[in-house]
Amino acid sequence: MPISIAMNVEEINVGSCQVAELFPTISPEIVVREARIEDCWEVAETHCSSFFPEYSFPLDFVLRIDRLVGMLFGFSIPKGCKRTCLVAVTGSSGEDSFFIGSDDFKIGTLDGKISLNKGYVAGILTVDTVADFLPRKGPLRQRRTGIAYISNVAVREKFRRKGIAKRLIAKAEAKAKTWGCRAIALHCDLNNLGATKLYTNQGFKCIKVPEGANWPHPKIAADVRFNFMMKLLNSPSSSQVI
Repeated sequence: MPISIAMNVEEINVGSCQVAELFPTISPEIVVREARIEDCWEVAETHCSSFFPEYSFPLDFVLRIDRLVGMLFGFSIPKGCKRTCLVAVTGSSGEDSFFIGSDDFKIGTLDGKISLNKGYVAGILTVDTVADFLPRKGPLRQRRTGIAYISNVAVREKFRRKGIAKRLIAKAEAKAKTWGCRAIALHCDLNNLGATKLYTNQGFKCIKVPEGANWPHPKIAADVRFNFMMKLLNSPSSSQVI
């Protein structure tokens, strides 16, 4: 049952489920880390195969190119904001790898190499502090700070039900803490009961949107509705206002 809050984190009652199953037992061959330029095609492939499995050639290829370009040139964010893409990769991804590009070629501060290996990225997640999908603050509608936002959580079908999404979420929370965030939020499709259960078991709470409020949310399709969910990252006794 959703809970209603006035955007005050002390009202988010994070119980013991916040830490339960945070580090599930999965194959030791899976490693969660920040994405590198060499991972871009695999990230695009994982994103598209997870969210748009019904697409076929040539549309699926065009979509993958669009996601690839978005990742390569999506590092530009508002001043003071943070964003990173996390990947869960198979432990053998660094062995017998084949790349195009060179260490001398740079995209931003990252090595400009792209891996031509296939299938080594098991899951992906993006976390940022850009606050595009968080309600604005005050009459001037200022961008909210201190809240990280999770999006684009996807796990390849053959790697599902192995605790990989939980590992990605745990890594995102750890990253958000290093950014000084007090809480972390996300939107979850109301019809995706499995995802809702996953986030609830990780300590996220459904936040009731005030009646008549026009809070921003992802625009996927006209008939898709979302739960806005949030989790406190520091002491439940905190009284800081989000």
